[in-house]
Amino acid sequence: MRKWQRGVEPSEESQVYIAEALGWPADIVRADDWPNWLPLTDGVVPFGPHSSVTALREALRTAMDRREFLTISGAALTALAADWAAGPTAALAQDNDGGPVGEDFVTFLEDTTRYLAGLATEQRQHTDVLLNAHLSTVTGLLEHGRHTPDLRKRLHTLAASLSQTVAWHSFDRGRHARASQNWVAGLHNAVAAGDHNMGAGLLSDLAYQATWRGDHGTAASVLSHALTRATHPAARCLLQLRLARALAARGDRSELRAVLRALAAAEQHLNEAGIDRPAWCAWVSEADLAVDSGQALLDLGDTPRAHQLITEGERLLPAARDKTRGVFLTYRAASYLDLKEPEPAAAAATQSLLLARRIGAPRCVRLVDDLLPRFQPYARAQGVPELLQLAAG
Repeated sequence: MRKWQRGVEPSEESQVYIAEALGWPADIVRADDWPNWLPLTDGVVPFGPHSSVTALREALRTAMDRREFLTISGAALTALAADWAAGPTAALAQDNDGGPVGEDFVTFLEDTTRYLAGLATEQRQHTDVLLNAHLSTVTGLLEHGRHTPDLRKRLHTLAASLSQTVAWHSFDRGRHARASQNWVAGLHNAVAAGDHNMGAGLLSDLAYQATWRGDHGTAASVLSHALTRATHPAARCLLQLRLARALAARGDRSELRAVLRALAAAEQHLNEAGIDRPAWCAWVSEADLAVDSGQALLDLGDTPRAHQLITEGERLLPAARDKTRGVFLTYRAASYLDLKEPEPAAAAATQSLLLARRIGAPRCVRLVDDLLPRFQPYARAQGVPELLQLAAG
């Protein structure tokens, strides 16, 4: 398991051992289809009066006991989103028997969390231990500490924010089970804090992960539920963009009208968003609108317009968002390949790969790796041999 977590595919014999260790029959193993043969799990903590701490503990256990290969099923995620949309009860305040929690200590945790989350992309790869320690501390304070209702609400908000940050770090490194459990934990704590917009954002992160894994139906369903309670224009802009991407990724031209409606709604919400935005979606910009619109159109076959939008969005992106730039560059490379222009495609993919390696962004590296087979027919084109050699090194 440790080798797999580091990117080494287990041998057929190792996969059989993994199945046996987890109590699964050996005949379910399909060694040539790793990890897709692994069973999905419906093990999602349901909403309840004390579910916020339970969900946090589940996320922390997932990180500790190597259950990172267990993927939450689309049905379980959709059911969780539907329960949230129906208006789950916020967690009740608990009378704990631990020591009192001081406001100064909570403020310290909030300030240091904001600092760690706001570091430049290339520095974030060094913050995992600190962020997990903060999340564990906040979980302990919620579970055992004595605090005022106001402080408890702040701790739930902090737990939601920390869970979201840890989830994205995990997702970027391909640790999908850990990411999803942290997003679920964040959702429970957003509910406890009464923050519907953040809850919608956490559901949209789960939907983004589903899109990444090719489960576009689950993504669209979860986003539809999330939109029922999101109120801030910036939040609704992000949700509509992700909905457009999920619908377009199905590759069904009959979805074109729904995709265009979502993109138009996203543009309108961005114009209404102003500067006072929730921290988790403060970054949404014209660059994201352009690139995500372009990627949606690319999936639907409108290659020239898609290429124009993706190139424009990459140009508009602030320098501080290097990881996003790496993702955008791979989209630009894909749009050039669709236009049968391998030279600029290779230049964009090479730039993305070098950037991803510099800042420690494995997800961006994976995006480039997924494009490499499309370069094979152009093995003699300018820049392509160098790209293939760089990727192999």
